[in-house]
Amino acid sequence: MTLTVEASSLSLNDVHRLLKLEELSVGSFADFLNLEPLTEFEQEDLLRIRNDFRRYLRLGKISEGLVKFLTIAPLMRLAGFYDVPIRLTMEDSIAIAVEDEDRRITGRMDILAINSFQSNIAPPFWVVVIETKNSAIEVGEGLPQLLTYAFKSLEQQPSVWGLVTNGLRYQFVHLRHDEQSNYQLMPLLSLNESPDAIELLQVFKGICKLANFQ
Repeated sequence: MTLTVEASSLSLNDVHRLLKLEELSVGSFADFLNLEPLTEFEQEDLLRIRNDFRRYLRLGKISEGLVKFLTIAPLMRLAGFYDVPIRLTMEDSIAIAVEDEDRRITGRMDILAINSFQSNIAPPFWVVVIETKNSAIEVGEGLPQLLTYAFKSLEQQPSVWGLVTNGLRYQFVHLRHDEQSNYQLMPLLSLNESPDAIELLQVFKGICKLANFQ
């Protein structure tokens, strides 16, 4: 009998054990991405995104849906995720069969960006998997879900980027499959800090450009 488990109920230890996923030491964005300087227009737009979010945050907790609307959507638009060849999908369901155990992990990804120029024969290239939480939840609480969802893509490709965010803090993760599937956490970024906010948009742009080289 196969036991079905929701990804949202898993702990980080569960993810490591069930998916045989290993955590490596903290990585560096520069090891994987080309972080280009921002234009004056991009910096001005980024400041508007930051100020809009701070205005809502002063009023109290921001819901998960509003986090997507206020920060993720405009940041992804500014970074180029709305352009060809990227295609965005939301609330995609996943199912993972766990090796050596009669378990099936299910869940729904918040936002998925893929390369839409892949052929019908080749598997889609998942550029980034995004898991959002409301502003009162620490980003670390969403890490088990994010890792589970992003792990699914390693069945079809050697690596993928993931992001979990509560709108204020952004935790990027790079997953890859070598001899064993593993992941690296990247430095935590805050939209509220100017240097971090600039690097945040640079990272989004760097990940987006990966789709043009696959």
